[in-house]
Amino acid sequence: MATRIEFTEHGGPEVLKAVDFTPKDPTDNEVQVENKAVGINYIDTYVRSGLYPPPTLPSGLGTEAAGIVSKVGSAVSHLKEGDRVVYAQSALGAYSSVHNVVADKVARLPDAISFEQAAASFLKGLTVFYLLRKTYEVKPDEPFLFHAAAGGVGTIACQWAKALGARLIGTVGSAEKAEKAQQAGAWRTINYREEDIAERVRELTNGNKVAVVYDSVGKSTWEASLDCLQRRGLMVSFGNSSGPVTGVNLGILNQKGSLYVTRPSLFGYVTTQAELDEASSELFSLIASGVIKVDVRPQQIFSLSDAARAHKVLESRTTQGSSLLIP
Repeated sequence: MATRIEFTEHGGPEVLKAVDFTPKDPTDNEVQVENKAVGINYIDTYVRSGLYPPPTLPSGLGTEAAGIVSKVGSAVSHLKEGDRVVYAQSALGAYSSVHNVVADKVARLPDAISFEQAAASFLKGLTVFYLLRKTYEVKPDEPFLFHAAAGGVGTIACQWAKALGARLIGTVGSAEKAEKAQQAGAWRTINYREEDIAERVRELTNGNKVAVVYDSVGKSTWEASLDCLQRRGLMVSFGNSSGPVTGVNLGILNQKGSLYVTRPSLFGYVTTQAELDEASSELFSLIASGVIKVDVRPQQIFSLSDAARAHKVLESRTTQGSSLLIP
């Protein structure tokens, strides 16, 4: 028997329930992973609430975990039983003690990186990879704006940007979060509760503004983000933590300087095994060398059966960095 988290209806954290189940054997192109640590991501709350509804209910939740391969499908040649692995693009159901995953979405985990580090950073790290390296390639000394800089994705982005020599301006909601982002490598921070974001960006850039804004907040920062952009700048919208952007008149992009907007996703940038290998190799190198530090606060580590409380804490916006479930 194994245990997983399921929900039978959309709603708040309270819809998440732990249930026992008997795992099926992996198909020919899958491996079965005994999860040792499970990553919690904000997108999981969108799935649970119905913003990104699953195909059917009841449904599992989560796409990211690290663990040990326990069974291997007959067509899989690059992985074997006992391999330490991590994945971030599985079918829903990673909130589980055991999960079957398509082998091409699984990366072998170096011994120098713990299961907890991997589960806390893989999806977020792959996200930062495609944002800073592919969607728009940030350059040394170039200032850019990154919202929610003290969050799980944000703290990795701060460290990666510093490694690239770029100047990340991060928005935060408190002095404590500003300190967290700056320790991670943010060049400057803006407290959105006390400062006007666009005005502060203009000040920090001597009126030049920035060529790219990375926005995972959505509705509440949409216009401010556009106001931070240079002529023909790029708005990268990759999340909706304050709600989705709706009812947009595309003419606003013309009015604010012939701007570009893109809505990228990990699945659009890391699709093939080769793309996963490229992204994970760069991420693992930065983690193993200590350039990117992955530390999870003890109060943000929850047992698998405590997933509902973990979501409640995540949505309170009081977390810093990543949160984990431990089966």
